Amino acid sequence: MMLVRTYLGPSAIQGLGVFAGEFISRGAQLWVLNPKFDVFVHPSEIEALPPHMQDFVARYSYPHLDLPGIRVVDCDHGKFMNHSDRPNTDFRIFDKGYALEDIPSGVEITCSYFEFDPAFRGFGAPEGLEIPVAAMQAPKARRAPRRVRLA
Repeated sequence: MMLVRTYLGPSAIQGLGVFAGEFISRGAQLWVLNPKFDVFVHPSEIEALPPHMQDFVARYSYPHLDLPGIRVVDCDHGKFMNHSDRPNTDFRIFDKGYALEDIPSGVEITCSYFEFDPAFRGFGAPEGLEIPVAAMQAPKARRAPRRVRLA
């Protein structure tokens, strides 16, 4: 759950991005994992979803690092936070995010997906990334990979 005022806007990185709606001081906590706003999805729930919602979960979720197999979908602007190799946030503590620098209002808030998604391998071709939906499922639940196009 975002702890600071944010808004969505066009991103130079990818599609939509999350932008600071207020000045955020270096070191300020700007995000916290909150089960009332960050939905925990079990692999069996993902399998039961229609394909378009499985695609949604594949794009907008990340693994819960303390609950194996569980995916987390943020219900606020956090789900639109883009990856950067030089992020202005720190998510190395799984359930908290902090500003690494002063973030002025209007600046895109970015993070490193490597900090909270062990399966993240970076982005390939500039036209997008394909992620197998099966990568979201617990090992016992895996089926033949279905590719989801993220662009």
